[in-house]
Amino acid sequence: MLLNYSVFIGSLSTYTSSMLQQRQAVSEPRAVAVALTAFAALAVAMGIGRFAFTPLLPMMQKDFGVSVAQGGWLASANYFGYLVGAISAIALPARHVRAIRAGLLVIGISTLGMAFDHGFWWWLTLRALGGVASAWVLVLVSSWALERLSMLGRPQLGGAVYAGVGTGIVVTGVACLALTALGAGSANAWLTLGFVALVATALTWQAIEPTDGVQGASKSEQEKARWTSEYWRLVLCYGAFGFGYIIPATFLPVMAKEVISDPMIFGWAWPVFGAAAVASTLLAARAATFLSHRSVWILAGLAMALGVVFPLGVPALGGILVAALFVGGTFMVITMAGMQEARRVAGAQARPLMAAMTSSFALGQILGPLCVTYLVKASGGFGVALVLASMLLALSALVLRAASGARGIADG
Repeated sequence: MLLNYSVFIGSLSTYTSSMLQQRQAVSEPRAVAVALTAFAALAVAMGIGRFAFTPLLPMMQKDFGVSVAQGGWLASANYFGYLVGAISAIALPARHVRAIRAGLLVIGISTLGMAFDHGFWWWLTLRALGGVASAWVLVLVSSWALERLSMLGRPQLGGAVYAGVGTGIVVTGVACLALTALGAGSANAWLTLGFVALVATALTWQAIEPTDGVQGASKSEQEKARWTSEYWRLVLCYGAFGFGYIIPATFLPVMAKEVISDPMIFGWAWPVFGAAAVASTLLAARAATFLSHRSVWILAGLAMALGVVFPLGVPALGGILVAALFVGGTFMVITMAGMQEARRVAGAQARPLMAAMTSSFALGQILGPLCVTYLVKASGGFGVALVLASMLLALSALVLRAASGARGIADG
C-alpha cells in the first residue's frame, strides 16, 4: 500500500509539474506581447507626446525665433495638461482601454498640429492636449501592464515596459538630428514624429485589451486605500523628482547649444539622454532581485542630484553629456521604481496612488520651467536653477531613506 501511495504521489507531482510547464509556455508569449504593447505605448506617450519638444526647441528657436521664456511657457503648458490628465485618470473606469487608445490618438494628432504656425496660443493648446493624453497613457498603461504581467507570472518584464520611454526619446532625438542634417526645419520634424505616433497607435490598437477577471476592490481593499503618511510621502517625493529632473530634461539641448553652436554636435545630448534611459531601466529591473523598489528610487535620486549640477563643475559639452547620462539614466528608473513602489504599498488600489503621484510630479514640472524662466532672467544663467533642483532631489532621497531606515534599505 505504501508503494501504491508513493507511486500516486510521484504521478501527481509529475502531472502538476507538467501542467505548470504548459501554463508557463502558454503565458510566456502573452506576457511578451503585453510588454511589447506597453513598450510601444509609452514610447509614443513619453518619447513623443512629452519629450519631442526638448530636441525640437532649438529648431523652433531657429525657425520661429522662440525665446527661452516662450519655451518655458510651452513646456509648462504640456506639464499643466499632464497634471490635468493625471488627476482625471483617478476617476477613469477600471477597464480603461478606450482612454489609452484615445490618449495615443490625441498625441499623434496634436504632434502633427505643431507643424502649423497658427500663433503661440495654438502651440500652447496643442502642448496642453498632448500633456493630458500623455498622463492618461502613462498612468493607465502602467496599471494595465504591471497588473497583467503579475497575473502572467512575469513581473520582471516591467523593465522592458519602461524602456519604451527611453527608446522613444532616442528615436525622437535621432530623427531631429537626421532632419537637421537634411536641412529640414522643425515643421517637418513635427510632421514626421506625428506620423510615427499614429502608425504606432494603429499597430497597438487591438493589442491593448482589458485585464481578464478584474473585479472591483473588496471592502477590505478599500479600507487599505485610506491615505496614510506613507502615501503622502511617496506623493511629495515624486513631486520633488518632477521638479528636479525637468530642468535638465527640458533645457539640456539649449544648454548644450550655448556651449557649442553646431547642431550636429550639441544635438547628440538628447539621444544620449534617451539611450541612458533605455539601459538603466533594464538594469534596474535586474537590480530589483536584490534591492527593494524604494532602494532603487533612493539611489537613482542621489545619482540624478549629482548629474543635475555636473555642468556647473564641468562647463563644457563633456559636462552636459555626463549630465545627460546621469539624468537620462535615472529619470525612468525613478518612474519605474515609483510606480512599482505604489503598487507594493497600495496593492489593489494602486491606480489612484499612481495617479496622485503623477499629479504631484506634473505640478513639480510646471513649477520647474517657470522657475527657470525667472532665475535665468535674474541670474543670467542656469546655475541657480540647477542647484535648487539638485537640492530638492537629494532631500527627497533622504526623506525616503529615513522612512525606510527602520526596515533597512534592502527591505521592501
